[in-house]
Amino acid sequence: METRLYVGNLSKSTTQEELNTLFAQAGNVTAVEVIKERKSGESKGFAFVTMSEQSEADQAVSMFNAYSLSDHALKVSPAKPREEHAGVAATIEP
Repeated sequence: METRLYVGNLSKSTTQEELNTLFAQAGNVTAVEVIKERKSGESKGFAFVTMSEQSEADQAVSMFNAYSLSDHALKVSPAKPREEHAGVAATIEP
C-alpha cells in the first residue's frame, strides 16, 4: 500500500528531481510534490513524497529524518490525512 510522507525544512531551491533521487535510495518513489506559493511559484519549504510500500516509507523516515540537504536538516514523517476545508457560508434567513 502506498504511503505518503511529509518532508519539511526544505531549502527553497530543492527540486522534485532532487527529492526523487534522494528518496529512491529507500525504495520505489511513486510521486513527489513540492508545495509552492500560488502567486509567486516559490517553494513553501515542504513537500510530500509517496513511497510504494509501507516498509519503504519506514526506511525513508529512518534514513532521511534529520538528514542534511542543502544545509537544512530535513523533517520526515508520515503525512497526516488531508482534512477537507469546507467553505464557510452564512445563510441569513429573512
